[in-house]
Amino acid sequence: MTSSRCAHDRRCLRRRVLAAIGAGVAVGLAGCLEDDDAAEEPADPIDLSDGATCDVCGMVIEDHYGPAGQLFYADGNPDDRDGPARFDSLVELVASHEERLDRGWELREAFVTDYSSVDYRLEERDGTTYISSHVGADAFADATDLSYVVGSDVEGAMGADFFPFSRRDDATAFVEEHGGELRAWDELSSTEHA
Repeated sequence: MTSSRCAHDRRCLRRRVLAAIGAGVAVGLAGCLEDDDAAEEPADPIDLSDGATCDVCGMVIEDHYGPAGQLFYADGNPDDRDGPARFDSLVELVASHEERLDRGWELREAFVTDYSSVDYRLEERDGTTYISSHVGADAFADATDLSYVVGSDVEGAMGADFFPFSRRDDATAFVEEHGGELRAWDELSSTEHA
């Protein structure tokens, strides 16, 4: 009778151990699935003030003229921090984005300054006209939905830049006053920006 009870206890113990392992695996897989779901959630633009620097040139974004941008990738963040890749120039943003696409990265979200949504200023310095920078989260819009002025006589942080507007009539008025032409997001190229 004793040996039968021992065999029964071992089977019970084995079942309990297997059940615990199965539960652990299920919890682990659920955690993985939740992380995958979180990576698929849409990103929101972040504030680029308080000393945020450009990933390309290292300049403090809010301290310089022109549009700013941020790119969220499905494949990862910048190596040294969480959050999007950050830029003080859309020409730099486009060049960096082209390099990442060539390496197989997948863009989740892209946000850039929307000059239709802010009260921007133009400032003349030493014969050059510059446009103000706006780095609060509410100044950014989905980059893929905007109209871009390319080749105008206005400059940003790094010289010639792309100036985005959510309202096409605002972009057209900008072109009429400052030259250039209109482009869509997928027509921008780092090799042809002035």
